Amino acid sequence: MQELIHLEDEIRKIKEELLALTDMRPGSLTRQYHDRQNKKGGFWSLSYTYKMKGRTEYVRPEHVREIRRQITQFKKFKTLTARWVDLALELCRRKREMEKSQTPL
Repeated sequence: MQELIHLEDEIRKIKEELLALTDMRPGSLTRQYHDRQNKKGGFWSLSYTYKMKGRTEYVRPEHVREIRRQITQFKKFKTLTARWVDLALELCRRKREMEKSQTPL
């Protein structure tokens, strides 16, 4: 029973962290160059896949910091939701085991 309470507490904490997330977006931000050898003509590029379609967007230098923050928020979202699923599966498994052990044959 104590294990179930612990799992439920962990899930509650994850939900609270998810509620605290702000703007987010998937992808990776890279510095590209028109002339790679001499590193001339640099620009920022955001690449991501959404709904099974790859996309690339150019990013203005003044937006780079915000885009990085949004990508970090998205990575945190993905990590938290994956952990939530792991805990939810474990919670269901343990509940089922408890029901089995309490049911008379």
